[in-house]
Amino acid sequence: MSSEELEKAGTWLLKIAILGDIAVGKTSLVKQFVDNTFKEDYGPTIGADILKKDIVIPEFNSTAKLVLWDIAGQTQYEKQRPEYYEGCSGALLVYDITRHTSYESVAEKWLMDYKNYVPKDQIYILIGNKNDLEDQREVKKEEGEKLEQEIQAIEFLETSAKFDVNVDKAFVRLAKAIIELKTST
Repeated sequence: MSSEELEKAGTWLLKIAILGDIAVGKTSLVKQFVDNTFKEDYGPTIGADILKKDIVIPEFNSTAKLVLWDIAGQTQYEKQRPEYYEGCSGALLVYDITRHTSYESVAEKWLMDYKNYVPKDQIYILIGNKNDLEDQREVKKEEGEKLEQEIQAIEFLETSAKFDVNVDKAFVRLAKAIIELKTST
C-alpha cells in the first residue's frame, strides 16, 4: 500500500529521525521505546539503525507505523546524512544533560543539518536525556526550556532511557503532532 492508501485506511507511515551527538543516548531511547530494554553501554551506531514500532492513536482513530532512524552522531557519517533525512516526517533532537557540548550542538549542528534536507514544515521535539544522572548535570532544565523556544520545538522533555521516564511520551507526542499537521493541511 502507498502512503496515501495507508492514510485513507487510518494508518499513518511516519519516518522519524533521532538526532544528536555521539553517546547522548539515542539508541537507548529507541531500544527502550521499541523493545522496553536498556543496556548500560551500546556500541556506536554505524551510519543509521532502523527500527519499527506501531502505535495506536485513539484520538485520530488510527495507527501510526513509526520507522525510527537512529542516526549516527559521528562526524565521519556527515556525508550520508542527507540520504537518511529523505522522507522524514519529524525528529527528536537529543542532548545529554551531563554534557553541555551536546546541548550546544543541537542548534549549532543537528537542527541546521536537518532543516537543510527536509521540507520546511517539520515538527521536532527537544529531548534532554539521562535525567537519571542528576548529580552529573551540566545543562539546567531552564536551558532546555529556553532552547525549546529558540528553535521552535513543539515540546521539551527530559527523559531517562534507563528508567523509562518520558520515553513513550516523546515518541507518541511527536507522532500525534505530525498527524495533526498532516490532517490540517
